[in-house]
Amino acid sequence: MKKMRINKTSRINFATYGMVILAFVILQVMGSMGAISSTLRGQLVPICAYVVMALSLNLTVGILGELSLGHAGFMSAGAFAGAVASTALQSLIPANAPRLAVAMFIGALVAGIAGVIIGIPVLRLNGDYLAIVTLAFGEIIKSIINNLYIGMDANGLHASFLKNTMTLGAGGRMILNGPMGVPGITKISTFIAGFVLIMISLIVIFNLVNSRAGRAILALRDNRIAAESVGIQVTNYKMLAFVTSAALAGAAGSLFALGQNTIIASKFDFNTSILILVFVVLGGQGRMWGSIIAATALTVLPELLRQFNDYRMLVYAIVLILVMLATNNPTVMNFFSGLRNKKGGAR
Repeated sequence: MKKMRINKTSRINFATYGMVILAFVILQVMGSMGAISSTLRGQLVPICAYVVMALSLNLTVGILGELSLGHAGFMSAGAFAGAVASTALQSLIPANAPRLAVAMFIGALVAGIAGVIIGIPVLRLNGDYLAIVTLAFGEIIKSIINNLYIGMDANGLHASFLKNTMTLGAGGRMILNGPMGVPGITKISTFIAGFVLIMISLIVIFNLVNSRAGRAILALRDNRIAAESVGIQVTNYKMLAFVTSAALAGAAGSLFALGQNTIIASKFDFNTSILILVFVVLGGQGRMWGSIIAATALTVLPELLRQFNDYRMLVYAIVLILVMLATNNPTVMNFFSGLRNKKGGAR
């Protein structure tokens, strides 16, 4: 009998699944024994949300090979869509788990639609131009949410833009109140839901990368001209990866928002996009397991270092370097190689 051989990519994928499942089991056991602090327990949902954000951005940056600086915009679209949907459906779907699932689906759908709208003009660009335009679109999404007002009464949902012109009936309430965001959110996000979303994200990304479409996307990343010469539709495959990334970010945004008491648009600004990009770069472009480790470590670390306030940033910087070395990030080597080539060319 021939032994069944598993290629290197499949082994890495299964190891990534195993790492996530093992971490979930360990944390569940520790939680049942009361060995997890209240601070860490409160961070479990945000950690899951940031892990999914890192995975989704890695699909764009690491697999597609395009730099996006507006990923927090998709997270905010999903966050506010999910929060509004959860509040509006509270009487119709009283159970928390089904309502959370519906809210995350709606968040993913809204972010995916935003990805299509943004991707149509943006994905015709390359390099720095694409990065700048995605940054602009991220700020546009934040500005739209800051000027959007949504309320609900017995007649359903009502919305207005730029200023609140709604007159709600008896018993009505404002859900999204412009720059004030969404206050009074009922927390329904759980660590189990976060774990499920991470597993779904990994399954979607790994199956996409290992499919025919994924091979076309990798070909575009490696050599766009050669890929076009053999008939690969550049815009279509770019759009597929970009929209998938946006939809996953939207689901992560809903998970994050429904674990908070209040969310405002300024939470999802340029700094958040850069933070998520740091997760991807430190973990290694195209390495999903590296993104998981980097996102987890850099989300927990600031809270752990609060007691060492005088040395907090020093230790944080050292940990950044150690994480980068541990994941053997090729981006750094390529960066310094590029510098050497420029110096050599200057001579």
